[in-house]
Amino acid sequence: MSRKSTAPMLFRGVAPARPDARLAERPLGEHSISSQPPSAGPLAARRQLVGGLGAAVIVGAAAGTPLRALASGADGQRIVTPRQSLGPFYPVDWSGDADNDLVIVRGEAARALGQVAHVRGRVVDRDGTPLPDAIVEIWQCDAKGVYRHPRDRGGRDPGFQGRGSTRTGDDGGWTFRTIRPAPYPGRTPHIHFFVRTPDGRELVTQLYVAGDPGNAGDFLLNSVRDPRQRERLIARFDPADRIEPGALLANYEIVLA
Repeated sequence: MSRKSTAPMLFRGVAPARPDARLAERPLGEHSISSQPPSAGPLAARRQLVGGLGAAVIVGAAAGTPLRALASGADGQRIVTPRQSLGPFYPVDWSGDADNDLVIVRGEAARALGQVAHVRGRVVDRDGTPLPDAIVEIWQCDAKGVYRHPRDRGGRDPGFQGRGSTRTGDDGGWTFRTIRPAPYPGRTPHIHFFVRTPDGRELVTQLYVAGDPGNAGDFLLNSVRDPRQRERLIARFDPADRIEPGALLANYEIVLA
C-alpha cells in the first residue's frame, strides 16, 4: 500500500481570486492574473524520487528529448512561451496535499490511475538567465478526464492530487511527478501551468504531448499560429524506466519575457 508520510508537504499554493470566466478556454493575450504566493515548507524525504535526480536529468532528459527552449527567434534569443487559457477548472482549493507529487495523495490508500510522468524543466528569461524562487503551479484532469473542481462533477479519481505547486531552485529548475495528461471532451491531453516570479511577472500556459493525435484538432493549441511558438507548448513524453519503472519523462523549459 502506497502512502505519503505525514511530514509537511513541500509547498502549498494559495488560490487567487477567481478570474473572469470570460478568460476560460481561450488565449489570454495580455490579461494578467494576480495571486498570493504559497508559503514554503521543508523538503520532505518522500520527495527524493521527485526532486533528487539533479540538474543532469533536466538537461540530459531521456535520450533524444530536446529542450524546447533551444528554439531561437531572429534576435538569437529564446522564443517566449505563449500564453494560453486559464481554463474553467483552475483549482479553488489548495488546502491539504498540494505539493509536487500528484500521484500519491496523503491519506488515500490507492495511488493515481494512469501512467506516471516526471515533468520537469526550468523557468528562464529570453537570454537563458534562470529565474529562481518562482512559483510554478500545475493542474490537470485525472485519467478519467475529470478535474478536481466543484464544477466538474464526474467520478473523480481520489488517488490523484489534481493540482500541485513548487518553487524554482537557483538554476530555475522545477519538477513534478504526475501522470501523462489524459483527454477530456473537446480537448487534447494537456497540463495547465501558472508561473509567477518574485519580480511580478506571470504566465498562464499549457503543455501538450508531442505526437498525440488530438493535437491537430485542438482549437486552443492551434490558436497559436506561428509554428515556432506553437512548438514551445509541446514536449515529448519519453520512456524513463531508469527514473521509475514504467514512467515517462518530459522536459519543458518555460521562457518569460
